[in-house]
Amino acid sequence: MDETVSESESGAETAVEPLPPPPPPPVFDTTPWPVAPRPAPRPPRIRGPLGPRLWTVALALALLFTGGGLVVVYLDDQAAQNHVRQLNAQDQALQAQNKAVEAQLTATQSNLTATLGELATVRAELEHPTLGIWTVPQVLKDQTWFLLGGIPDTFTYHLYVTSSGPMSVSILSYEDLVAGVNCISNGGGNTNYCMHHSGRPAQSWLSVTSISYDFHGAEGCADYVAVFTTPSTNVTVTPNVSVTYNPASSSTGVCAQSG
Repeated sequence: MDETVSESESGAETAVEPLPPPPPPPVFDTTPWPVAPRPAPRPPRIRGPLGPRLWTVALALALLFTGGGLVVVYLDDQAAQNHVRQLNAQDQALQAQNKAVEAQLTATQSNLTATLGELATVRAELEHPTLGIWTVPQVLKDQTWFLLGGIPDTFTYHLYVTSSGPMSVSILSYEDLVAGVNCISNGGGNTNYCMHHSGRPAQSWLSVTSISYDFHGAEGCADYVAVFTTPSTNVTVTPNVSVTYNPASSSTGVCAQSG
């Protein structure tokens, strides 16, 4: 039969020490610290009234501060006036520069206008150049002589000529020129007569010493000549004949009539 043996009976007893008691809670002392009583504030002592010297000093100090303020104000005013004078000087300088620029602009505009006019003239000359075609003086010895010059197509013919004696000039079509030559060959008259009284001359000047005329019939027609004769002897013709390129948009003169 089993036997239960207690630990005390087995002789192996274990000693257990008791826990220490908890410390007591802290106790706060609420007794106020002793504070020494404060003395009551003393009223300000006002001694006797200020003497004349103290009043003088106070007045001098007041005047000193006031004068200092006036000096500061004066200096500020002087600085402001100087700044205003500088601004006025700058404004006058800018106005002078502006006037100079306006004058330069006016001159530039005038030059530009003149240049544009010159360019327009040059362009017109390039589009319609003028060329001299007869400038050498020549002599008509008598009534049987003649000078003949062609009038080019697409050009305005400038007939400017003088002479030392009477001369006759006609602008003829080639048909009129043939009629004049036939008149001479057939004995119808001398050269001075037949060249200006045969066919239907476009324009004639008889027994004159100067002509200034612009002929436009050849601007659209290649069918014209100019014939010079004299009713006298030894007449020097001094020409200044030129042409200006000016082509017509359609036929002109006898070319338009025949079309």
